[in-house]
Order: sequence, then C-alpha cells, then structure tokens
Amino acid sequence: MPRSKNKRLSVVGAFGLSGLFTLAAPNAAQAHVKWFCAYDVAGQPQGLEQVLCVDFEWLTALALACLMFGCLAEGTPLGGALLNALDRVTARIRTDTELLVRATLGFFLVSLWELGGIILTPELKTDVAWIPWLQLAMAACLIWRRTMPITGLGLVFLFSFATAQYGLFHLADYPIFLGIAAYLIAQGLGLKPFDIRPLDLVRWTAAITLMWASIEKWAYPDWTAPLIAAKPQMTMGATPELFMQAAGVIEFTLAFALIWTPLVRRTSAIILAAIFVSAIFEFGKVDAIGHSGIIVVLLAIAADDVRVPVRARQALLAPAYYGAALAAFLFLYYVGHAALFGGLSEIPVI
Repeated sequence: MPRSKNKRLSVVGAFGLSGLFTLAAPNAAQAHVKWFCAYDVAGQPQGLEQVLCVDFEWLTALALACLMFGCLAEGTPLGGALLNALDRVTARIRTDTELLVRATLGFFLVSLWELGGIILTPELKTDVAWIPWLQLAMAACLIWRRTMPITGLGLVFLFSFATAQYGLFHLADYPIFLGIAAYLIAQGLGLKPFDIRPLDLVRWTAAITLMWASIEKWAYPDWTAPLIAAKPQMTMGATPELFMQAAGVIEFTLAFALIWTPLVRRTSAIILAAIFVSAIFEFGKVDAIGHSGIIVVLLAIAADDVRVPVRARQALLAPAYYGAALAAFLFLYYVGHAALFGGLSEIPVI
C-alpha cells in the first residue's frame, strides 16, 4: 500500500473510530494560530480547488456519518439514558451557569488588564492607555447582577473599537464576544429577546465563531506550519496538509453540531471544551486566558437540559443543512476576502 495512502488512512481511521472526533482532534486544532504565529489576513488564501479535494470529501463524509449516527441515537432509549446521565452530571453547572460565566469573564478581563495593551484577544494590540482600565472596570461590574449589562455594553464597544482598528474581516473570528455581551445584557435585565433564551444566543455565536475559524484552517494552512514544525507529533504521522484539512473538518462539524439536536450539541460542547482545555497544557497562559470565555460557554451548553422531540428526518436532513452551512461559510469567507482585499475580480472559481 502506498505510503501516502497509509497516512491518509491513519487520520481517517482515528477520525472514524473516535466517533466523537476526540482522537483526531489534537491540541493544535483549537490553539488560535494568530496568537502564536505570524499571519497576514490580507494575503491570498489557498484556492478552493485545493481545499475541496478528495481527502476533504472523505473527511466530510465521515463527519456526516458521525453526525447522523448521533441524531439517530438520540431518539432511542440509549439516547434518553445518555441525556439523563448528562443532566445528573452537569446539574451543578446548570444551576450556577450565570455565576460561572460572570466569574470566568471576570478572570478574563482582569487578566487582560494585567497583561495590558490588548483588546479582547492576544493578537489585537493597542497603545491606548485607558483600554486596560476599561476592562478592569468591566470586570468589577460583573460582581453585581444589575451591572452585568454594563459589561455587555463594554464588550460591544471593545469589539467595535477593535473592528475600526483591525477591520471587519479580522473581527469575524470573534462573534462569540457579541454573543457573550447579549447574554450578559439579557440576563442582567431579565430579557428574552424574540423569545430566544440568552444561552441560545451565545450558543449560536459560538457555533458561528468556530465554523468561521475552521475555514481559516483550510484557507491558510501555512500559518500553522511553525507550530507543526515545533510539535510534529501533532499530525499523528499524516502530512501537514492532510492534518490541517482534518482539523478544519473536525472543528466545523463540532461547531455545526452546536446548533443541532440536544444530545448532539451537548456532546459536541463537551468534546470542544475538552480540546480547548487540553490545548492549554501545550500552549500555556495565553491560551488559557484567550479561550476561557468560550470554554465556560461550552460548559453551559453541555449542561443545558432543554429537550425537544427528535425525529428520524432530522438525521436525514443533517447532510443538507451541513452542506448548506459549509457552502455558505466558504462563500462568505472567500467572497468577503476577495471583496475587501483583492476586488471582486479576485473571487475564486472552482
């Protein structure tokens, strides 16, 4: 058997056997490359003809098989037993979700104040002296429930300030901050906008954030090259190209699962939280601070005990919705990049 085929099978085998993607999702899949390596957002992304290759199709097919299996299992007695077990294990997190979000976000904001010169995430540098002090004041507002909305408004302001400095395309990596802001404002004021729970607002923005980030892994795999060179064991014997394709497919699938049925999204949240936490041991304090907000959101999603009836058609519709989401994000990323940095004449064609 050719060596390249062996490498392909090593990743595909890990991907399938995990069932829930854990074995094929090493730490690099969730370490934010912009925090540790040189990057150029305006640079030309890898062509779609290179992204949508045979390996990509195999990996996507396996991802869909796992997603459909989870949907089908959810409507069985086994699925109900798993949900009951999750309800018991996560009861304390569910009861104290708001407190955990406030405490973790407070840690995040105080850490930014201590580090200084940062707007929300490590690569968004600033020389504006009052930004760290604003972040410290926002942390203080989390002490009381009534002042939580002030912190939420502060997050919206900082997101807008960073967008003005770094551009909309760069900040498209971080809609999770707007979701957390909406959660804090809605919880603090006791609101349920459009009859949508605050937790669902932040769940959707977390899914969007991670789906967008997965496209970046396909568009700019070379950004991660220094990390792979320093930690070659992360690829599990696969080529760097195949590894980045697999990492992107895994992240996109788990992110998409966050907007799917209860057992599927709770399982996905647990896996994603485990991956983010494990990445901290590899990449240290910066990673711990930067990802603390999304980790606590994922724990809240994992603990959410809201249930809806699950039917077989949801499993059958999963490929259609998944394909539509994948096409939409690829379109938005590539067309948006071409429009902002290269002109509409640079829009890629397959």
